[in-house]
Parts: sequence; C-alpha cells; structure tokens
Amino acid sequence: MRIVAGKRKGLIIKTIEGESTRPTRDMVREALFSILTNDIMDARFLDLFAGSGAIGIEALSRGAQLAVFSDLNPKCTKVIKENIEKANFTEESSVYTADYKTVLKKLKESKSEFDIIFIDPPYHKGLGIDSIYQISEYGILAKNGIIIFETDTNEEVPEVIGDFIRYNYKRYGRNMLNLFKRKG
Repeated sequence: MRIVAGKRKGLIIKTIEGESTRPTRDMVREALFSILTNDIMDARFLDLFAGSGAIGIEALSRGAQLAVFSDLNPKCTKVIKENIEKANFTEESSVYTADYKTVLKKLKESKSEFDIIFIDPPYHKGLGIDSIYQISEYGILAKNGIIIFETDTNEEVPEVIGDFIRYNYKRYGRNMLNLFKRKG
C-alpha cells in the first residue's frame, strides 16, 4: 500500500496480510482526503480501528498536526508503529493497543480533542455507532470537528447519533463514507 499524497507521497507501508483487517482501498482514501482537503491542515486526527494506520499516516502526510492510532489487535499496532517510524512521524503520533471503549475513555481523561475522527470498524457489528455515542458522551470531537464513519453500503446508519447528525455520505463500490458533525 502506498501513501497517495503529501510529504510522504509514494511511500510504501506494510499492511496486515491474512488477518481480519480490510485496508481502505486507494480510491476510497483519495475520495476521503478530497472531502477533507480544507480541514486536514494542522488537524488533530484520530484513526480508530486503525488496522495498518494508512489513513492516519496519510493525514499526517497531508499536513495533520498529530495522529492518534488505535487498534485492539497487537499485530496491527506493531505494524502501525513500524509504518509510523518508516514515515518518520513518531513525534506526531501516539498508538494505543486496546479496545475502542478503553481508548476513548483514556482520551477523555487526558482531555484530548480531535478535529477529525476516522472510524473504520469491522462491518455489521455496531461498533462504529457505539463509538460515535461514546465520542458524543466524552466530548472529544472539537466544536467544528468531523467524524467519518466507513461502513458497508448495506449497513444501516442512523441520521442522528448522540450529539451528531449525518450531513453527507458518499458511496464507493461496497464502501460508504458517512460524515457527521455536531447538531445545530
């Protein structure tokens, strides 16, 4: 997998082979960052269910100030750390090996706040919706922040989750990017 654009354009990063991860396809990543063009510079970025870390590393490559990566699978976080080191983004990065509930609670306790939160959980398990409820409860999305929730196209996504409303969605083959912001 390659970094598509920015400071580390063309850098090849590792993915988890044969594991239960499904890396976000290049087409979807390009579309995602096209959507985020005006928001990524100096953003604080959370990559939840990070897999290989490609999305967060792409965000850093395109000018994000910092990225926090989280994945439950220690094999994934090992690869994320290797990819971050290869991309020379260790100063701008933090990696958590824990379930999303534990990570979100830690981020709340440390009073962390993010401009962009990318959520790409295993499909059809309700983890993304639950994580958005927790993000709402813990107040870790900045006032004008954006949540991008990647789902399968046949997954039902509520229009309102906690304090957030889905204001847009984009379909790319089997993938759906659902964009949320604060209500009102």
